[in-house]
Amino acid sequence: MTTEQETLHISDNLQIPLRELHYRFSRSSGPGGQHVNRTESQVELLWDVRQSPSLSKTQRSRIEQALASRIDKSGVLHLTAGERRSQMQNKRAVTERFVELLQEAIKPRKKRIHTQPSKAAKEKRLQEKRRHSQKKQLRGKSPDEWS
Repeated sequence: MTTEQETLHISDNLQIPLRELHYRFSRSSGPGGQHVNRTESQVELLWDVRQSPSLSKTQRSRIEQALASRIDKSGVLHLTAGERRSQMQNKRAVTERFVELLQEAIKPRKKRIHTQPSKAAKEKRLQEKRRHSQKKQLRGKSPDEWS
């Protein structure tokens, strides 16, 4: 096996060795008839984010924050694929999804630039407030009914 096949290329500064990934197989639901009941085609990918030596501290924190809903309490990322009838196709699909999720998770987030509302926007808001206030005043009692 070549070294390129032994690692997953996530970005220029992150490669994950395949030995860090663990796969579990189970019976999948969905179409397939009797085939579904006999084969373990669903694939679950497990990757220990907290113990991975491939990650820097910033990468680890970004991944833990971005994929928090997919990471359990012990720090293991869980992904499953069971859409296809073949175990091999599901394994390939879950690995591709893993790469895509990590690429998105380790991207640095852009800082939000705080902006001020324009003069026209402020004036429009004030006009709308005046219009709303007048509408409410018109709903009140007429001067004949005050006494």
